[in-house]
Amino acid sequence: MAKTVAEKIFDAHRVDNPAGDMYVLGLDAVFCHEITTPVAINDLVRRGKDRVFDPSKIKAVIDHVSPAKDSKTAMQGKIMREWARRHNIEDFFDIGRNGVCHALFPEQGFVRPGYTIIMGDSHTCTHGAFGAFAAGVGTTDLEVGILKGVCAFRYPRSLKIEVTGGLPAGVYAKDLILSVIGRLGVNGATDRVIEFCGPAVDEMNMESRMTLCNMAVEAGATSGICYPDMTTVDYLWPFIKDDFDAPEAALAHYRKFLPDADAQYDDIVQIDAAGLSPQVTYGYRPDNVSPVSQMEGTPVDQVYIGSCTNGRLEDLRVAASVLSGHRISDSVRAIVSPATPEVYRGALDEGIIHTFMDAGFCVANPTCGACLGMSCGVIAEGEVCASTTNRNFYGRMGKGGTVHLMSPATAAATAIAGHITDSTLYEK
Repeated sequence: MAKTVAEKIFDAHRVDNPAGDMYVLGLDAVFCHEITTPVAINDLVRRGKDRVFDPSKIKAVIDHVSPAKDSKTAMQGKIMREWARRHNIEDFFDIGRNGVCHALFPEQGFVRPGYTIIMGDSHTCTHGAFGAFAAGVGTTDLEVGILKGVCAFRYPRSLKIEVTGGLPAGVYAKDLILSVIGRLGVNGATDRVIEFCGPAVDEMNMESRMTLCNMAVEAGATSGICYPDMTTVDYLWPFIKDDFDAPEAALAHYRKFLPDADAQYDDIVQIDAAGLSPQVTYGYRPDNVSPVSQMEGTPVDQVYIGSCTNGRLEDLRVAASVLSGHRISDSVRAIVSPATPEVYRGALDEGIIHTFMDAGFCVANPTCGACLGMSCGVIAEGEVCASTTNRNFYGRMGKGGTVHLMSPATAAATAIAGHITDSTLYEK
């Protein structure tokens, strides 16, 4: 029978099929961070089950509040730290080595095509960019994953997004995924896996593909998936070179997870990327999306560039290209947070950090804090933030605050203007 990517991964990892379409999958990796994992750790300890199924397959990081801002967040870090030591979890990234989980773990080579991955974080779907099935789960499933290395899911239904044409100047992966969410709605892909494909996706690097998959959950999807190709292999080659004789051999191996030509989908949505313009959200739902041109002039108080969506080196390069030679408006404050130490180092080496500082940005350490209103960029009641993050829920970045989601280019231009505006006005 013809199969989608997710169906092939499920069939390859099936441990049990206890009822109907419910599958128990063996896990290739369990990712953990200090906000959701301590709850699972404490419950396992309370139940007398303080064990891990395989320390080499657990990857852990402190990233949401880094460094700790108060005693509560310090305790969350302490629980993670002691747990990692008790169980000899070598891939634990503490303060100084840490970064935003969904940028750090791929950067470390922990994601491969065909993998099954869970984490107590809804944006775990990011890792599907590598041709993996990666999903956010609740505390109970996370506990089972840590203890037994398995997780139960319903057999996947899939939705295909075919993107043709090329992205115009000033339009990026963030604009594309915002457009997709605006078209599907926040429930349009519920209980489905989104396959992103087509010439426009094939031309994207891994950073852009991660941006696409990162926000699949904002359309209700369980995961987003891109097809593994030579771009995937080239990104992973430093980590897989001992497993294959040549990149071509790796690609041949990973191609087994490509969908069959006659695979069945719930729906196939076609998008012509050439017709897209820069996008931005309004209101308080990720599917409240409009062209930037329709929001032109909307004032903002803060601009934030970073997060698991748009904090990678590619994103900082784009924003810096817009900022170069300009200063941010006196009416705004602006923050940039490179997603990982490696991204930070690369931005330093390329002079990008200097560009941000010369423009008037505050340069922060790698952290998720601002995205969910926990630290390092929280906004006040009534304030508005132009942000490259992934959620614009009411109060997401601070109680009573409003968030407009946009690309790094649009965010940089907005910082210069002091209000929402098109980056092409400033790009050289």
